[in-house]
Amino acid sequence: MKRIVIFASGSGSNAENIITYFQNNGNAEVVQVLTNNPQATVLDRCKRLKVSAFSFNRTAFYTKDHVLSHTQQLNPDLIILAGFLWKVPENFVHAFPNKIINIHPALLPKYGGKGMYGHHVHEAVVNNKETETGITIHFVNEHYDEGNIIFQVSCEVNPYDSAEDVASKIHELEMIHFPNVIESILTSNG
Repeated sequence: MKRIVIFASGSGSNAENIITYFQNNGNAEVVQVLTNNPQATVLDRCKRLKVSAFSFNRTAFYTKDHVLSHTQQLNPDLIILAGFLWKVPENFVHAFPNKIINIHPALLPKYGGKGMYGHHVHEAVVNNKETETGITIHFVNEHYDEGNIIFQVSCEVNPYDSAEDVASKIHELEMIHFPNVIESILTSNG
């Protein structure tokens, strides 16, 4: 059974989708969800889904290596960033080479980098009158949104779409594709 660890910062809809997918699958399991936000509703979702979860602070992540050593003890086959907003430290990336993936709500390299997440991305897409956007699933490296791309899928942006309309389209793509891509990565890694 493959072991998945999820890092999240907010509501946890992607985390719940992944947890549920693998609870019904049998090939892998989410062994823990970690969050940098003690008020994140992902914690409530985990409690309801009976998945171990806890929150940590900036010091534990960046200065003390507590989160790194804890994650190493979990022995994950894959670490998923699902709406996790902090930059992953370099020593963490090196400890898990090609084992950390992120989902980004745009077609990278467009609309990537520091501060480009969630509604910020969707507003930029609409303001720049893009005709398409999409999601990118990529490996995590030392730089925001610059790791090797694993998967991209696009959707149309209509001239009358609001940022909320775009967000809805992106959310639908995430729900459909993220668990499948995770499974294919786990399968291809033996």
